[in-house]
Amino acid sequence: MRQVVIPRPGPPEVLTVQEVPTPVPSEGEVLIRVKAAGLNFADILARQGIYPDAPPMPCVVGYEVAGIVEKTGTGVERVKEGDEVIAMTRFRGQAEFVVVKEVQCFPKPASLSMEKAAALPVNYLTAYGLLVAMGSLHPGETVLIHNAGGGVGLAAIDIARHIGAKTIGTASSWKHDFLKQRGIDAVIDYRQEDWFPRVMEITNGRGVELIIDPIGGKHWKKSYQALRTTGRLGMFGISSAASAGGGFRKLRMLKTALSMPFFHPLSLLDKNRAVFGLNLGHFWHEAEKVSRWVKHLLEGVEKGWINPYVDKIFPFEEAAQAHRYLEERKNIGKVIMTP
Repeated sequence: MRQVVIPRPGPPEVLTVQEVPTPVPSEGEVLIRVKAAGLNFADILARQGIYPDAPPMPCVVGYEVAGIVEKTGTGVERVKEGDEVIAMTRFRGQAEFVVVKEVQCFPKPASLSMEKAAALPVNYLTAYGLLVAMGSLHPGETVLIHNAGGGVGLAAIDIARHIGAKTIGTASSWKHDFLKQRGIDAVIDYRQEDWFPRVMEITNGRGVELIIDPIGGKHWKKSYQALRTTGRLGMFGISSAASAGGGFRKLRMLKTALSMPFFHPLSLLDKNRAVFGLNLGHFWHEAEKVSRWVKHLLEGVEKGWINPYVDKIFPFEEAAQAHRYLEERKNIGKVIMTP
């Protein structure tokens, strides 16, 4: 089988497609013939050599796939050969075949193409965790979605609209029309103006109940200041450490870490605010919880309030172009890779 390999840290051009033996499922495992694999910012960080959870290089990354069950190991009961599924993969997803535990497989909605189905797991589970499970977003509250044009951003808009919350997003101006079509209530061009005073203006000086922030560094301090009483700040990435264009990545990561704010418990008490983090890659021991979340999301697909959006599809042979496209933030929504 073919797989996309990161042989060493470097620019997108280091990526290669290699032939390796097809894996064999063991007890409780499922072999999936991959039709579409999601590309996420964690994959960019892994290629740059600054993602701490990535496997040792050379490695194959990829957290999510959609495909067809090729073979099952002993003891597998919920899926059978020929089933169309979506799956969370603990890396190795960007390959023609991948082995996962049965508990990580879910039925692919018939209404979604393979590419759209592969856009569902990481983005929508992350958004669900941020808004519903940990963010406790309620009808009538306001959520500020940073990087609203990204995959998690679009997922958050879908979920927030279903809840009945108001949405404010930050995004480059060329994404605004699309975001308005997706139903966002207000959008701010963070490149042309300071988003903070605009948020305070939109909320009549009160701030927002929930902010989801994938940027990291000192940006988290600014987001915290935009919270209303009982406001919650959900942190789920450090994209500021992965700006495109070059070396000194570990130094940039260190500077980003050093610029992060310290949220003292007494300050949280006095201001009636909350701060939390979410890393979907550390949920492997919570299969039951994730399964419940996925069930809600699949119901959302069936009822029509969840609609994954795929921006662009790249074949494995164009993995470098796919990485650069995402790294330079040219995407709206999901970038998908296909064998």
